[in-house]
Amino acid sequence: MGNFERYLSLWVGLCILAGLFLGNLAPEFFQSIAAMEVAHVNLPVAIFIWLMIYPMMVQVDFSSIRHVGDKPKGLILTLVINWLIKPFTMAALGWLFFRVIFADLVDPQTAQEYIAGMILLGVAPCTAMVFVWSQLTRGDANYTLVQVSVNDVIMIFAFAPIAALLLGVSDITVPWDTLLYSVVLYVLLPLIAGVLTRRALDSANDHTRLNNFLAKIKPLSIAGLLATVVLLFGFQAQTIVENPLAIVLIAIPLLIQTYGIFAISYAAARGMKLPHNIAAPACMIATSNFFELAVAVAISLFGLHSGAALATVVGVLVEVPVMLSLVAIANRTRHWFGEEEVNS
Repeated sequence: MGNFERYLSLWVGLCILAGLFLGNLAPEFFQSIAAMEVAHVNLPVAIFIWLMIYPMMVQVDFSSIRHVGDKPKGLILTLVINWLIKPFTMAALGWLFFRVIFADLVDPQTAQEYIAGMILLGVAPCTAMVFVWSQLTRGDANYTLVQVSVNDVIMIFAFAPIAALLLGVSDITVPWDTLLYSVVLYVLLPLIAGVLTRRALDSANDHTRLNNFLAKIKPLSIAGLLATVVLLFGFQAQTIVENPLAIVLIAIPLLIQTYGIFAISYAAARGMKLPHNIAAPACMIATSNFFELAVAVAISLFGLHSGAALATVVGVLVEVPVMLSLVAIANRTRHWFGEEEVNS
């Protein structure tokens, strides 16, 4: 991880401040950008999110799926956490905090949107930053690649049904056509584009042209993320300035979810006697979120100014520092798995 990526939370924080400042300084400008929609998709935001997602999909080598049976226990652990546990604990925490604990602090409609944003975060397992977390914990690179590839394939088919189920359980009306359209636009099409790009650049299988291309487009991914953050907070600037407590309220259950899921998966990995180079990336994959997808779908389903979009962006804010703290925990507890501790 380079210095820029290491301080990603700082840059996100600065972009949040920039969005709030600009949104209050020139609200008409952001209103004009918000009006650039086609089929409930804001075109500037869609472009920036594609800049985020496309480089990630190019990194994934789907031919690695043929090795899916090489390390089955780690794969099973992550799949169970990602698809059978994490979405439901996130929905439960959202309901607990915004329907019970914070019920007097947030109006019912806004609370419902916050819950929706949290659900979308919980249903979207991470695909790209996992490679960074795996490297920082000296994880098995081949295992990480297989797991990410499998997750991406599952996401095409499972994201929409699980999201719709949990949104429905939370009494949120689900526009199925918009949800499916979002999966096609932000998962399937970038995935196909990534596969085709990788195949064209890596025909010799020496990774030289591919790695050079990835090095060139990597800054686009971060730029897309930061530009999206500026726009989203610019759209909601006046609302947030009037109620800054919203960021704190959303962050609390997200932090509990992240540390809680890591604790569950790390304890399970130890109980399953996984080697640390499988256990650490397995738990990182189980814990982190594909926040780019969650942001995109929240915007498509609920709108740029919604509490759901705000909740997913708060997920961006807390993700990097929390995951770096979990990397440090994993490295300092290697001895639990019979290995020597390393510095993160």
